[in-house]
Amino acid sequence: MFQKKQYIYSETLGVCQVENITQLAVEKAGQAAYYVLRPVFAKEEVSYIPVENHQVVLRELFSEEEAKQIESDPSIDLTKDLKLKDAVDFVLHGKRN
Repeated sequence: MFQKKQYIYSETLGVCQVENITQLAVEKAGQAAYYVLRPVFAKEEVSYIPVENHQVVLRELFSEEEAKQIESDPSIDLTKDLKLKDAVDFVLHGKRN
């Protein structure tokens, strides 16, 4: 489980900060816990992703070493995956749009 204020990586949203973890009403299940994610490079957006059984791939933000490996891997074309490129830049250089 991710923590509030933690930076994570979402394949669909890019680098996000966990703004909150909240309970929301769900039709058939009653209440469920959701991550409130704010994408670093689209601050006006907010996404609610279920903590359990989410369809979106979420992971801890990679380490500086992993970011360097991604950046230097010739099989990964960062010009075709801008969210991944932004994440690598964020980890290595602290760049925020």
